[in-house]
This record gives sequence, structure tokens and C-alpha cells, in this order.
Amino acid sequence: MTDDVRPAEPGHDGEAAAPTVLEQLGGLSGLVASVLPVLVLVPVNSRWGLAPALVAAVAVSVLVFLWRLARKETLMPAVSGLMGVGLCALIAWLLGDAKGYFAYGIWYSLVAGIVFLVSIVARWPLVAVIWHGVNGSGHRWRGNRTAVRVYSLATFAWAVVFFGRFVVQRWLYVQDDAVGALGVARIAMGLPLTAVVVLVTVWAVRKASASERAA
Repeated sequence: MTDDVRPAEPGHDGEAAAPTVLEQLGGLSGLVASVLPVLVLVPVNSRWGLAPALVAAVAVSVLVFLWRLARKETLMPAVSGLMGVGLCALIAWLLGDAKGYFAYGIWYSLVAGIVFLVSIVARWPLVAVIWHGVNGSGHRWRGNRTAVRVYSLATFAWAVVFFGRFVVQRWLYVQDDAVGALGVARIAMGLPLTAVVVLVTVWAVRKASASERAA
């Protein structure tokens, strides 16, 4: 789906093609792997308690990391995923409640949503900054009104998703015995919503690239 979303095709000199939007998010395996620790945490916590649940979640994350390492996938998303699970498990352990596992993600969503909105106001939409930063194509897009507009729309879509995750999961977090509901919300608002905003981002990159080429 996103294989066509490249600022340039590889040339005859053997230069590698730029990574797709999905690849920059860690690939499909990275998105799927992000939900596995939650799928383990919730039932193990319900049956055996907090400590076994956290150990199981971290163990699954380590196995996923080793699997991705063996497949020679992009290293940074794998490392960040492992560190994220470790941090979430540490917070839950310190709070003595499995709900704490979701605290970092909840507050991260709020901060990310604010940052994405501020970037639009500053006319440096983060979708453009990240895409062009990773692909090393400079900031010429800022002189193209169409590119700025579509990148801003894609950035706003990400902000809406982040704020939606924060509102729903924060409300669940303050409820009693909401570990299961938080797990369901994390998964339901993870892959499906990410897929939607990736599509919006793909559209924005294509539209902006076409406008820049025409200019």
C-alpha cells in the first residue's frame, strides 16, 4: 500500500530507495508487536496477579525484539518498543497496580497531541518535518502552499488520534478495576486508528510530492 510513497525511486547508481511511511513506523510487524505485551498482561494479571503479568509482558517484548533482530528489521523501532514496555512495566510495579502499565501511553498521547497541534500553528507540521527529515530532502516543501496545507491536515489527523486516545483511556484509568477495559481500548485505538492516519499520511505525502514536482 505504501510502497509507492517515496520521494524518488532508486536510480541506476544503486542508491537505496527511501523508506515508506509504514517502514518508518516500524513496519507491520512492529505495529502488531506493540499489542502483544498487552494481550499477555491482561489475562495473566487477572489470573495470577501483577508480578507474573509484568514478567510475562516483558518476556514477550524481549522475544519479539530477538525475533525482529533475527529478521534484520530496522533496529530503532525494535529497541524503542522494548524500552517502552520496560518503562511501562516499571511504572506499574512502582504504582503496585497493573493499570500503571498504561499510564505512560496515556500521558504520552496528550503530550504528542499538543506537540502536533503546536507544529501546525507554527507552520512546521510534524508529518512533513519527520518525513523530509528521515529522507533528507530538505525544507523546500515550506515554500509550497499546497504541501504545507496537506501536511498540516495529516498532522491534525495524528493529533486527533492522540487526543482521542488520551480522553478515552484517561477516563478508563480513573475507574475501578479497569485493566481489562484499558487493554481493549489500547488495542482498539492502536492498530485501527494508526492504519487510518497512515492512509491520511500516505495521501498527504503523495499530494505534496506531486505539487512540489509541478512547481
